[in-house]
Amino acid sequence: MKIKVAVFFGGKSVEHEISIISALQAVQSLNKDKYDVIPVYITKGNDMYVGEAVGNIEEYKNINALIAKSERVILVNGKNRAELVRYPKKPFQKDFYDYIDVAFPIVHGTNVEDGTIAGYLNMFNVTVVGCDVLSSAVGMDKYVMKAVLKDNGIPVLDCLRFNSTDFCKNPEQIVSEIESRFSYPVIVKPINLGSSVGISKAGDKPALEKALAEAFGYADKVLVERAIQNLWEINCSVLGDDKDATASECERPVGNDEILSYADKYISGGKNSKSSGSKGVASTQRIIPADISENRRDEIRALAVKAFKCLGCNGVSRIDFMIDKDEDKVYFNEINTIPGSLSFYLWEPLGKKYPQLLDDMISLALKRKREQENITYSFDTNVLSGANLGGAKGAKR
Repeated sequence: MKIKVAVFFGGKSVEHEISIISALQAVQSLNKDKYDVIPVYITKGNDMYVGEAVGNIEEYKNINALIAKSERVILVNGKNRAELVRYPKKPFQKDFYDYIDVAFPIVHGTNVEDGTIAGYLNMFNVTVVGCDVLSSAVGMDKYVMKAVLKDNGIPVLDCLRFNSTDFCKNPEQIVSEIESRFSYPVIVKPINLGSSVGISKAGDKPALEKALAEAFGYADKVLVERAIQNLWEINCSVLGDDKDATASECERPVGNDEILSYADKYISGGKNSKSSGSKGVASTQRIIPADISENRRDEIRALAVKAFKCLGCNGVSRIDFMIDKDEDKVYFNEINTIPGSLSFYLWEPLGKKYPQLLDDMISLALKRKREQENITYSFDTNVLSGANLGGAKGAKR
């Protein structure tokens, strides 16, 4: 019997459209002899839809028409399994749509990749592919992530963190604090977004004020760090869990700017790209393998695996590093716990095709599920038999 895999994508995120591309790439590549694949589209309003049109990328040119020809569903706990049921139920129609063995979230950004969807799916006792709630949340918060990695000896740039309330009250004080800590130029970025959304480089005070205002338009908290002047970005993917993990080949993305923009990653494409594969993030112009020394490649791959394990990741992540060419030093930049295109193009040079990568991710999820089944999460107690709320005073003492 085939394993029923529900691929969840979309959601309330500025990276909504990129999630659609990544997910439908995976839907096409999953082994249909082994898996019965159910694409589940999550709208920006967080409604879930299924149906034949949901798995067709061409249908997303008109989202309203797509929704009109699809069926809205919700997740429920069925008999020993998670089930998708039609909602709202129509007269003379069965509410049951299908059941799920494995949930495969391929989402990007805030409100989904940050642990939200992992926590939601866990409520239905379904096997979930990828990072758990904690590793997803830590990986999304750039400040918390830096703190964890720094404590584990992984090199990161020093930074400052600010919130929108303080910025609105006294922007001059924040600018002054940044100027007293760092020399220009600096990088300003939303603390919990990816795909280069809201990230700016500021070379003077007016540019810094503008960059802060833009970043606060996307997030309640922002992070500021010094800008590396002579920069190379090197990315590496990791597959595994916190016990055993392997690094992919390294890449050097090539953008039109010093900072790879959203357009560089997803719109401009890469006709001259040396990577194989398909569209979306995989079409970014890149050099694979990265044009770095063997020693530097080994260093980055080792740091990638160490960081992946420190953060407690599972499945596939992509880790982005920065090389300061002037210092000849590597710094960890950020982790994508559900990377665009699942970074399949970084595994192909090592002989791992996309269907095998997806299969490995599902196997890791099933392994984690087996391990969790050996852990006690509840125990019988008679505390409620004698419970008395005690009026307005409450019960806890």
